Amino acid sequence: MNNSNAHLLYNYRRCPYVMRTRMALVMGGVPFVCEDVDFKNKPSRMLELSPKGTVPVLVLNDGTVLDESIDIIKWAMPHAWTRVSHDLIAKNDGSFKAALDRYKYPSRFPDEDCTMARDNAKAFIQTLDGIVDTDELTLTDICIFPFIRQFRAVDKVWFDALPYKNTHAWLQWCMESDLFLTIFDKKFKTFGLSKAS
Repeated sequence: MNNSNAHLLYNYRRCPYVMRTRMALVMGGVPFVCEDVDFKNKPSRMLELSPKGTVPVLVLNDGTVLDESIDIIKWAMPHAWTRVSHDLIAKNDGSFKAALDRYKYPSRFPDEDCTMARDNAKAFIQTLDGIVDTDELTLTDICIFPFIRQFRAVDKVWFDALPYKNTHAWLQWCMESDLFLTIFDKKFKTFGLSKAS
């Protein structure tokens, strides 16, 4: 493959939405080039293409713009998307993410009582504990685990003491997967391009 076949991904390495996007693109064999975004100085071209100013933004080589991670994942892996746990992903992206944001960034919600946010998020972890396994890294896993990783990072000691052995094992397994280690490497900037490109 060469650069003319590659799509452009506006990227922020630690964003869970971008993490799952990069993993899905790699899993789907989609060639792409990352352009890292400085949120204090967002690229003007990215803002022209996606005025909401958030990542990921994928610019296809035909000019089409996809600026929601789920839309990118559906486009990259349409057949696999039909087999994901849509309900679980919806809960992750909905009530769990809302609780996670209020737990991690309570100052962003000055008009809300965020004291129960951690417990509200923990309820989703309990649900996962009865579902997750380490048999095969699936698209459902990819869509969810970056957010669980972010939740754990707020207070690792507290999280690791939770009595959810399946979730702990699953999260560790996901974070140690070759796919995640590949896309989370600081040197990861391109995928699917020939060395001659």
